[in-house]
Amino acid sequence: MSGFLGRPQRRAAMVALAAASMISVAACGGVSGGGGPAATDELPDTIKVVSINPTTGVVAFAGESANKGYALAVKEINETDFLEGSEIEIEYVDTKSEPQTAAQEMTKVTAKGEASAVFGSVSSNEAVAMSPLAEQSKMPVIYTQAGSDGVVTGDYTWRATPLMREYYPLLKQYIEETGAETLGIVYTEATPTLQDIGTNTLPDLAEELGIEVVASVGTQATTQDFSAPISQVLGAEPDLVSVLLVGAANPTAMTQLRQAGYDGPVLGNSGASAGNLDQAGDAGEGMVWPTDFNAAMTAESSQEFTEAYRAEYGEDPLNYAAEAYDAAWFLAKSLKEAQSADRESVKDAMHTVAEDPFDGALGTGLTWVDQDLQVPGVVIEYTTDGEVLLYEGTSPE
Repeated sequence: MSGFLGRPQRRAAMVALAAASMISVAACGGVSGGGGPAATDELPDTIKVVSINPTTGVVAFAGESANKGYALAVKEINETDFLEGSEIEIEYVDTKSEPQTAAQEMTKVTAKGEASAVFGSVSSNEAVAMSPLAEQSKMPVIYTQAGSDGVVTGDYTWRATPLMREYYPLLKQYIEETGAETLGIVYTEATPTLQDIGTNTLPDLAEELGIEVVASVGTQATTQDFSAPISQVLGAEPDLVSVLLVGAANPTAMTQLRQAGYDGPVLGNSGASAGNLDQAGDAGEGMVWPTDFNAAMTAESSQEFTEAYRAEYGEDPLNYAAEAYDAAWFLAKSLKEAQSADRESVKDAMHTVAEDPFDGALGTGLTWVDQDLQVPGVVIEYTTDGEVLLYEGTSPE
């Protein structure tokens, strides 16, 4: 789910700048005052990195999963002595699923001057609040998820997750197989990513396939009962329905959709993953969505990651963990290239490392384009027996 709980980006940026102003006064020197580790021609024994992610609040399920991915990668990096005598030390900071808290924590980290890089929030609205501060203080940041515009804004900001609108067209094959001629859409206006999918990406895909969008209804962040928008959409008698919501809203909407009499397939998004649909029981059956990772992916590098994750945690990895794992290894390769923990050196090394394709948890032949990671992607269907991989995309060229 590229981009959780995004709000209008201008408002998020104002929150970030306000938080930066308040904290920079307290820090006596501004957000760029910390400066970071000194530039040297060798790596220090310990390299400090901070994950600023939600582990409480609405999107805690994604932040917690991402942190597991970071932890596994850091463990492997250190145990294999990848950095030849140096080790990464990672600190985990909770944003509480709040943009202002994310901005405050970013300001604290940059002002302290100890961290060489940050793993940024999975939340779109939090990331948009963090990125201006990262660029201002010249702090390298690698985000996962956070799929709205305004996240990758300069040389210091990266996103180890493709934008959803880039891999959502993977659903084209599935949509064609349904034989649908009309489509109804319910989407949240609280998330820039899902609003974009609901108002642009999916309608464009429907037009390409000769399908008419007969109803499209946006819902607010505060919406808890979706019966009214569902009734409005079903009133247009669509052959196919799309429900684009975040986390726990998905089982509610799916239950109400089935209760309203619709028993066909549903186009969703990866915000329905992580067990979120389990509460819907049988009503959740038949939701299909594209995403960038699934534990059943066949790529050798993906399977190696999945096996390592299962051995470490005793469970299958979610896409958030896979993205974080690849992000952490990207940073490790950049540190090795830089041979310095200095932020400027790390930033320069990231651009060098990003020139070459690589194999990772998210697949083979992964590439960076404009500091966004490009991946093959997969299409998933929810069943009460678990998520089923329907088919995989192809590796990016």
